[in-house]
Amino acid sequence: MTLPADDRLIVAMDVPNAIAGLELAAKLGDTVSFYKIGLGMLTGGGLALANELKAEQGKKIFLDMKLFDIGATVEAAVRGLAQFDLDFLTVHGDPYVVKAAKEGAAGKPLKILAVTILTSLDRADLDGALIREGDLADLVVERAGNAFAAGADGVIASPREAALIRALPEAKGKLIVTPGVRPAGADLGDQKRVETPASALAAGADHLVVGRPIWKAEDPRAAAQAILQEIAAI
Repeated sequence: MTLPADDRLIVAMDVPNAIAGLELAAKLGDTVSFYKIGLGMLTGGGLALANELKAEQGKKIFLDMKLFDIGATVEAAVRGLAQFDLDFLTVHGDPYVVKAAKEGAAGKPLKILAVTILTSLDRADLDGALIREGDLADLVVERAGNAFAAGADGVIASPREAALIRALPEAKGKLIVTPGVRPAGADLGDQKRVETPASALAAGADHLVVGRPIWKAEDPRAAAQAILQEIAAI
């Protein structure tokens, strides 16, 4: 049985350029309704691809830029990006960055998502970056709470912290978007804090970001359908 697209599944287009992105979208067809376009594709026509997928194919677009700069620069960058018909945009979760991004997006439907701690990092990585001591999950939850207080529409966090974030009073009505999602048996790649699609949703995530297990698959459409089958009952 072929399942219809589900906005909870966001496919990361971590492919080299817009041409490869359009080829992937053609393979996935109506199985996928939501795409993430990241920094790696920005110079390969990422914004043009976003516009084409949105305007020509009716897809939703998550622009994953992880903006981080002084407040005035972030505000200006978001104001420019908000002129495009995008759905989600990421910034780093520092409160002043979130506040500036919300100012830049004022009056537009663009949702600002705050990055807590990248799902490719563990405590050793944080030590190397001179991030303060403490349990990683505790730091993620604290950053999420601060971002919500600053006005973020949602946060990016690993599925392992989703339940803790969902339990925050400040998380009511907010989005939790989880990368680091891998179907059972899939290669982890550069991710260190991962869960299966079903367990991530059960923990309180609203959207799952899945990249390589789909776009590197021999049959991307079948790989996406397998994930839709897994989350259909959640």
